[in-house]
Amino acid sequence: MWMPGVGLGQLLLALDATLVSLVDAPRGLDLPVGSAALIDSDDVRLGMAAAAGSADVFFLLGVTDDEALEWITTQARDRAPVAIFAKEPSQALVTRAVAVGSAVVAVEPRARWERLYQLVNHVLEHHGQGDPVDDSGTDLFGLAQSLADRIHGMVSIEDAQSQVLAYSASNDEADELRRLSILGRAGPPEHLEWIGQWGIFDALRADNEVVRVAERPELGLRPRLAIGIYHPSTGPRRPPVFAGTIWVQQGSAPLADDADDMMRGAAVLAARIMFRLAARPSTHARRVQQLLGLTDGEAVDVAGIARELGLPAESNAALIGFDSADSGPRHPRLTDVLALSASAFRRDAQVAAQGSRIYVLLPQTATTRSVASWVRGTISALRTELGVRLRAVIATPVAGLAGIAAARGEVDRVLDSAERHPISIGQVTSPAEARTTVLLDEIVTLMGTDERLVDPRVRDLSAADPMLAETLRAYLDAFGDIAAAAMFLQVHPNTVRYRIRRIEKLLSTSLSDPEVRLLFSLGLRVLERSA
Repeated sequence: MWMPGVGLGQLLLALDATLVSLVDAPRGLDLPVGSAALIDSDDVRLGMAAAAGSADVFFLLGVTDDEALEWITTQARDRAPVAIFAKEPSQALVTRAVAVGSAVVAVEPRARWERLYQLVNHVLEHHGQGDPVDDSGTDLFGLAQSLADRIHGMVSIEDAQSQVLAYSASNDEADELRRLSILGRAGPPEHLEWIGQWGIFDALRADNEVVRVAERPELGLRPRLAIGIYHPSTGPRRPPVFAGTIWVQQGSAPLADDADDMMRGAAVLAARIMFRLAARPSTHARRVQQLLGLTDGEAVDVAGIARELGLPAESNAALIGFDSADSGPRHPRLTDVLALSASAFRRDAQVAAQGSRIYVLLPQTATTRSVASWVRGTISALRTELGVRLRAVIATPVAGLAGIAAARGEVDRVLDSAERHPISIGQVTSPAEARTTVLLDEIVTLMGTDERLVDPRVRDLSAADPMLAETLRAYLDAFGDIAAAAMFLQVHPNTVRYRIRRIEKLLSTSLSDPEVRLLFSLGLRVLERSA
């Protein structure tokens, strides 16, 4: 994505020395950064899409030294990157990058790439909206820094799942729990166990008073203050909703005398900002949602949005819809991790989420094979890494971005049916492959909304004798093949013949009539759905 640039120096200050450190900047720190992209070995070998190749800063994921040197040389022929982010960059990489005019930023080896990518985009999006990075009225990072300056501690703001959303600048007094939390890694188990055993997490969720966490020198845990963040209730009798926590780690200097009061005020401001950000997505996210038709009632200028996002409007595209194959809420990191994977696969990938579903738009994509391979690999990796089971629907080729909203509607139809027919619709499919199941499912669903559309004879048979109804369903599904129906029911063929004669007599009809068979077959499916 492209946005008006924030200076490289500003970006690095926002990211904090816990995550990154500057190795060299041959052209200084004032160059503007408006976009970021990730590259891996496949990008070095196969090349990147035009929109991704024009990014200002790049993250090197699993790229070998030789590959990195080759990529830097090739990239510099068109436009040298403003900066290259790498974990433990070699001297050869630094020398080559500096020679072409690119800054090199070393990333803490324990940092999560998806965390860094999320934070960079956060800074760029706020800058692009006209929100200063340090404006505590609009930005959680600014609020964290303002609170830290006011009460002389190190601040971090987390959501309800203990994922760090923002933090103030760290110094050499930051303890291991703070460093690992900012890096996107889980805190040390012994620290979290100790905090949990003392009831601190329970206290934070019980009310909005400041909680004190004592120092534990044997764990390297410095003293802390914490307070819960609560959203106002949505009804007159509903309690406020716990939305996260503000943590303040104390250094060698004492905290301000009025630290408790300042934290109460910060919790109120954080709740407002978090509520606003949840209700109003970033400009970039809004544009992607508009392309996908997720903003009901809005007129969409596809050509204008394509220009703003730097995407070709006319070329074929692919759209993938992901949904959970498990019940329950979506994993809190799922959207970020999927966005990371999609951006590593294609630098011009666009990601949007709504409810339990996450959509990935891949512009300039005409073939399915590589997309399907990436989707299957991603689903497998996320099951291993996050313990989530996903299903996916791939729509491709979509004729230009103007067709994306309609394609998203088709993808949703398949995902809706997959919730009811997980076996009939596979883990990875397409609207074309699932068409029969989807259409039949929608017909049955529509019939179920009006009891007049179900033949009362079928309803009476099902209520009076479920065994005969099951036999009728098996017989119809087997196209009248007695042997096949008997094998499915695990009874003798003569038993099926006897039952079919009884059914014809009870229903006063002949099952040799194709229209009767169709009507009964649909009616049985409606009753099974209701049951």
